[in-house]
This record gives sequence, C-alpha cells and structure tokens, in this order.
Amino acid sequence: MLEYNEIKEKKVIIFEGDPYEVLSSHVFRKQQRKPVNATKLRHLMSGRVVEYSFHQSEKVEEADIARKEVKFLYTNRGEYWFCETDDPAKRFQIAGDTLGSQAKFLKANTLVEARLFNEQVIGVKLPIKLEVKVTEAAPGLRGDTAQGGSKVVKIETGTQLNVPLFINEGDSIIINTEAGEYVERAK
Repeated sequence: MLEYNEIKEKKVIIFEGDPYEVLSSHVFRKQQRKPVNATKLRHLMSGRVVEYSFHQSEKVEEADIARKEVKFLYTNRGEYWFCETDDPAKRFQIAGDTLGSQAKFLKANTLVEARLFNEQVIGVKLPIKLEVKVTEAAPGLRGDTAQGGSKVVKIETGTQLNVPLFINEGDSIIINTEAGEYVERAK
C-alpha cells in the first residue's frame, strides 16, 4: 500500500478498481489545513485522464503490471495485431484507442513491450528511439534558413514528421517515439 505522498509520477496504482498511471503529482498544504497530493491520473485501458486529490488518511494499492515482449505484425481497420515472440501462432489484437499516440510509429516486425494487468493486455511500450525509413520527402530548398530550415516528410508507417532540410527520400532516420520528433540520421 502506498501512502498519499508516495503516489508519484510514472507509478501505476489501483484507483476505483482499475489501473491508472500517475502523470503528475504535487504534495502541498493550504494554509493551516492538512497536506494533500493533487494528481493527474491516466486510465490505462481507456486513456481517460482524471484529476484527484489524495488526502493524508488515504492509501492506494500499487498495481501489479506484468511485462512481456511481443512482435507487431500488421494493422487492419483500426485493429493492431501482435503475436508472441516465441510462438507466431498465438496472435491477439489491440484496439487503436488503447495504444494511443504510439500507434503511429508501429512498423511490421517491431519488438515492443506489452503491459498486462490481470492477464489482459492494456497497452504497449515502444522503444524510445526507433529507426524508420523516409518514404516521401520534398527536395530541400536553399534560401531563408537563418534558424535552420525544416520540412515535412512521410515515414514508412504513414506518419508525417518535421525534419531538417538535408533529409531525403530513402534515408533512414532515428525518431523519439515519446516526443514524436526527429532525433538524427541513422548511420
């Protein structure tokens, strides 16, 4: 059991019977009142964000989240299909809304970490840095680049990203999947 002040960022707790990830927490005291922990929680199954203040007398249970490596296979009509790494016949699907913004960086045969709660997959975690290929890129134009120019390109997953002007079609780049940004050109 976690005390009210032990509920911190990145922890996963059981709140109202469901798993929630703590996005932010701030312990403070208003004038002469007892301290409270104002938190923002994200429901791991639906993605809904709620705000809740835990008081000094409240305790919560830390969720037991299992992790398992799985392979992404393909997407079809908003359903994302995965399989176990050791047995490709054991396939399962996850809805696109469960995956959230990370779904736009999934490419075939990528190994990801599945998060399980009560033997049910509640989401996946991509590697922070991922190498992808640029499929469409306009030519970089010389000109007004005093602040360092950028252009929009399309990567192999169909997502559009802002990259520097020197990136061309066919280049491999490394992206940050958490921020959704270009990091560097792959070597």
